Amino acid sequence: MSKRKIVVVGNGMVGHHFVETLVQAEQGDHITVLGEEPRPAYDRVHLSDVFAGCEPADLALATRDTYDDWGIDAHFGDPVTVIERASKRVVTESGRVFDYDKLILATGSYPFVPPVPGSDNARCLTYRTIDDLGEIRAKAQDSKVGVVVGGGLLGLECANALRNLGLETHVVEFAPGLMGVQLDQGGSGMLRRKVEALGVRVHTGKNTQDIGEGESRALKMAFADGESLETDMIVFSAGIRPRDELARACELEVGERGGIVIDYKCKTTDSDIFCIGESALFGGRIYGLVAPGYRMAEVLSL
Repeated sequence: MSKRKIVVVGNGMVGHHFVETLVQAEQGDHITVLGEEPRPAYDRVHLSDVFAGCEPADLALATRDTYDDWGIDAHFGDPVTVIERASKRVVTESGRVFDYDKLILATGSYPFVPPVPGSDNARCLTYRTIDDLGEIRAKAQDSKVGVVVGGGLLGLECANALRNLGLETHVVEFAPGLMGVQLDQGGSGMLRRKVEALGVRVHTGKNTQDIGEGESRALKMAFADGESLETDMIVFSAGIRPRDELARACELEVGERGGIVIDYKCKTTDSDIFCIGESALFGGRIYGLVAPGYRMAEVLSL
């Protein structure tokens, strides 16, 4: 009996966990991993530790040698650009072709940048990958003040990163409290006090209307309530959007607001294509946390 060809598109935390779980199951499949980033999977949750003295390599969940030892055919820095459902194969940016029996989409998400005038300024960055850290570090060298737009878990991690870089750090959040999805009003208020005790200034209920040139700093954020805040750099961590462009292009079902529709077995509308993690839409909801993604990976590997 020939081995099943399983191709995993994406090598984030969830994609790696799926591969690790599948290897442990010892089902004898031929597994191919195709990662967009130039390095194997790493712990994205603790990115800010790099600015506290941790090396990027310390965040690694695997190395190329890990995949070699597992017998995985792994390729990095060459993203998949096309899914050919009829012929059951994928094509990468460099033109390489990989056949599959089962295709796993673990494409994750990308940072949402609000469509605010001025948000495309060179001093406006995102916080998502190790490469993003390099840009943040470079901009911080000639900055004194930094603002993080977004008061969720990742936004607060980013604020900690700016603080570790020695910047006067501000968090700007549209909602009335921090981590409003996970915490009630009392919990959010307690978290705010702890964050402010670290020296981070918190601004909630702020709707940014424009980002322009500052008077005393490089940038000036104008809010809907008439107030403003000047800063040298802005890092957006205001939520995520699912990476579902491959699914759209090959006409898999996606949600009205994005996300690849899956059933309780993580199967898409193609019986040979599955999706896990932050790109998956289950029950009309995107789960933007690692733990639900890990559970999807484990369900799929059974």
